Amino acid sequence: MGPKPVILDVDPGHDDAVALMMACGSPGLDLLAVTTVAGNAPLAKTTRNALRVLSLIGHTGVPVAAGASKPLGRALRTAEDIHGESGLDGPEIPEASFEPDERSAVELIADTLRGSVEPVALIPVGPLTNVAAFLKAHPDLKGKISRVSLMGGSMGLGNTTPAAEFNIYVDPEAAREVFESGLPITMSGLDVTHQAGADKAQRDRLRNLGNVGEVVAGFLDFFAGTYERAFGFDAPPLHDPVAVAAILEPALLRTRTMRVDVECKGDLTRGETVCDVRGVTGKPPNADVGVELDREGFFDLLHDSLRRL
Repeated sequence: MGPKPVILDVDPGHDDAVALMMACGSPGLDLLAVTTVAGNAPLAKTTRNALRVLSLIGHTGVPVAAGASKPLGRALRTAEDIHGESGLDGPEIPEASFEPDERSAVELIADTLRGSVEPVALIPVGPLTNVAAFLKAHPDLKGKISRVSLMGGSMGLGNTTPAAEFNIYVDPEAAREVFESGLPITMSGLDVTHQAGADKAQRDRLRNLGNVGEVVAGFLDFFAGTYERAFGFDAPPLHDPVAVAAILEPALLRTRTMRVDVECKGDLTRGETVCDVRGVTGKPPNADVGVELDREGFFDLLHDSLRRL
């Protein structure tokens, strides 16, 4: 088996930056394209950050296309309180050495799928606006997607409201489209991403890699500070790399197949992923929901991929 072809849809974001690096350093993945979406920061910043991260690690041959600058039908909510003014505060990294692709995110995804011999996994780790827009524009290409491995949602507690995780909260209508698409979905929600907390020991282990490891550890030190202030703990979860790991080494993630519906209307529950753990609705399941992460295996995989950069 050769490397698995993937497209990463990102809104960098510290954990997005690490997810990009992990995908680039993993021999088991072939990163065909990167698309950006507004989420952790506005689109201009998330696009700049994606280009800077890929430039830093010398992966400037990967086409990067800017996507949606706002959710399908709502005002944009961002997370500078967590990721800083630039969306990627912490250690200074140089400006990008290449430009974004002239195509839109939707066009780049479509062209990439058309050009791939085998089906491609989509790994969206921000709001799902681009993926929903793509599915609407190119229903004929759905069969070229092997799986959607997304970071978002939660079986229980939210992190943006008591009920909702950030990515789904920002664009619940897009999330609903994706969950109702009929595509195979792996959902890495807060239940499993919080098991990937980068505590001081893990950050020091990354620091010891030198170069890229030092930058990643620096990003995570900044991220740890904002998490300490916002949530009272300093082991910031590596949310987005879990969705990459779920494609790279599926055995690291224990999942349960269930129905997931997205609440778009509730005053208190907008953006909640309502996971039918007990099967009470009788609706057909539509997602493999992560329930447990092999933490040690995950960090070994991360370490190994960053070491190769």
